[in-house]
Amino acid sequence: MLKATLLKRRDGFTLHAQLQAPTPGVVALFGRSGCGKTTLVNLISGLLEPDEGRVELDGTVLTDTRAGISVPVEKRRVGYVFQDARLFPHLSVLANLRYGQKRAAAAAPLIVFDEVIALLGIQSLLERRPHQLSGGERQRVALGRALLSQPTLLLLDEPLAALDAARREEVIPYLEALRDRLSIPMVYVSHQFDEVLRLATHVVLMEAGSVVAQGSPAEVSLLPQLREIIGPEAVGAVLDGRVVKVDATIADLQLGRGALRVSLREARVGSLLRVQVLARDVIIATEPPHGLSVRNALEGTISALTLEQQEAAVLVTVDIGGAAILSRVTTEAVEALGLKPGLKVWALVKAVSTRGHAFHLRTA
Repeated sequence: MLKATLLKRRDGFTLHAQLQAPTPGVVALFGRSGCGKTTLVNLISGLLEPDEGRVELDGTVLTDTRAGISVPVEKRRVGYVFQDARLFPHLSVLANLRYGQKRAAAAAPLIVFDEVIALLGIQSLLERRPHQLSGGERQRVALGRALLSQPTLLLLDEPLAALDAARREEVIPYLEALRDRLSIPMVYVSHQFDEVLRLATHVVLMEAGSVVAQGSPAEVSLLPQLREIIGPEAVGAVLDGRVVKVDATIADLQLGRGALRVSLREARVGSLLRVQVLARDVIIATEPPHGLSVRNALEGTISALTLEQQEAAVLVTVDIGGAAILSRVTTEAVEALGLKPGLKVWALVKAVSTRGHAFHLRTA
């Protein structure tokens, strides 16, 4: 478990944040630019001293201002990957990686050199200098250097922010591999929700120096605090399900009591997938659908109706049996259909809403 309760006043900004997240896994700090994500990470790493607070990782206290505990940065066994790779320009990739090994000192190896090279696919880069690498390659080398320091915690401060879309897509699969194959807890800073969707096992929402909500991606996707940050067009339920059937490029994903058909390549039966279903792409029916082109119909019960004043619409939360889905409808539709909590309905999901939003989590 990663626990942090921290207070820091700096340059007119106050961070007063508390988080508690399970380990291992990826804890995503998400929020608008300037909300305090990097400040929080620097406090956890020890690069910044809190005015008050405590940081504890899996039972080991790293900071406790009341007890006078402040473990030096170099002894915290924390790996840090910044927005810019910060590689030594005069050293080869191999020498940069060896530098990470030297930082490990006498720490028991959690991951060996050859495994890092294979995991990050950087064997062909070892003799190059940083200026000969693409942005994505530099970040992969920076990840390797951090891993070879044998960290018990890996901090990633918007490591993809400086990359274009193509380079981001190049690096994200390696981050997914780190999450799935290593037991090193990670804290991942981002203001891009698509990155959070793909990587996070626990999400911490930040606003104006405070943690306003936290929980699993599925839980956080339903919260009004997230809607305030990402805006109405991106609102949608995040759902984790298991592939139960594969037919060519179509996979059936078990969600609650129903199944969702997802257009996806290389899906395997038994694998776990995460999808985001946008509220704007879900239609509510009060009777079983017939004669429609929509093939995804999830039976459920309305659990909540939330009026969205600015949008003059209502957000309908539908419990589909252990999972929930969102739909945005007009106030007129609510009245005409008699929508209310407890009513049995069918959530009709347009196929297009899942394309580009289905992500492999791991294979069971």
